[in-house]
Amino acid sequence: MTDPEYMDHAEALLRQVETGCDRINDDTDADIDSQRVGGMVTITFRNGTQIVVNLQKPLHEVWLAAKAGGYHYKFDGRQWMDTKGQGEFFENLNRQATRQAGQPLTFG
Repeated sequence: MTDPEYMDHAEALLRQVETGCDRINDDTDADIDSQRVGGMVTITFRNGTQIVVNLQKPLHEVWLAAKAGGYHYKFDGRQWMDTKGQGEFFENLNRQATRQAGQPLTFG
């Protein structure tokens, strides 16, 4: 994958995370805050815990840091998959956000 291709896919993922935060706030009482700075989105939950999603441009990866640990994802041509076989990005984001928020959350 070229650098521009990586950036196209990675930026689309960050936009989807941001859109998911907005939709969750519109549709639920989760009251999450998302803040984007460059290639990083920080999601803060009511209880003060955070999930951070950031781009790792030199590696062509997206990293997710949650209370449960850190995860690295590479684009496989269709979706962002964990480099250690832990599944797809949004499946894990949904799982981690649900744990940290204490209620079911779905980003994408």
